Amino acid sequence: MKRLCVYCGSSEGKNDDYVRAAGEMAEVLVQNRIGLVFGGSSKGIMGQLADAVLDGGGEVEGVIPKSLLEKEIAHDGLSRMHVVDSMHARKSMMAVLSDGFIAMPGGFGTLEEIVEILTWAQLQFHEKPCGLLNVHGYFNHLLSFLDHAEAEGFLRPEHRAMLLVSKTPADLLRRFESYVAPTVEKWK
Repeated sequence: MKRLCVYCGSSEGKNDDYVRAAGEMAEVLVQNRIGLVFGGSSKGIMGQLADAVLDGGGEVEGVIPKSLLEKEIAHDGLSRMHVVDSMHARKSMMAVLSDGFIAMPGGFGTLEEIVEILTWAQLQFHEKPCGLLNVHGYFNHLLSFLDHAEAEGFLRPEHRAMLLVSKTPADLLRRFESYVAPTVEKWK
């Protein structure tokens, strides 16, 4: 695994554990010589994560749409910054650049990004691992909803199992290394 995409908030949230988790994620990436691909902002958990990877000597690639350069305040100290035309282009480029995808605490954008990349995996557009870093139980309600969707017949068990979950970056990375994409098709 050369690069991981991490989706996370452009704010820091109310719990200090979220920022601490960004530091832990950065440490694991740097120790394993894995580059970071992220949304390109200097703010929030995004900025904290990028700064920590850079401070550790790691490589960081940001991908940001032109329209968000000012709003999200693009990070200016990255290894590489890709400025694209749209959010769709951002997500597509992040997918191409990355060998796996992790969501940390964040809002609508974070949730939308991890769900979209999971959908692409379900449709067999890629076979890369997708996971949640469930800091301080942040994603517990989402996980309950997904279990409910499976129980109601809207998610196949094989597809529900595609979303790897852990409380620690090191454990999540270990699970990524042994991930094998399901071969079952969505439509069967």
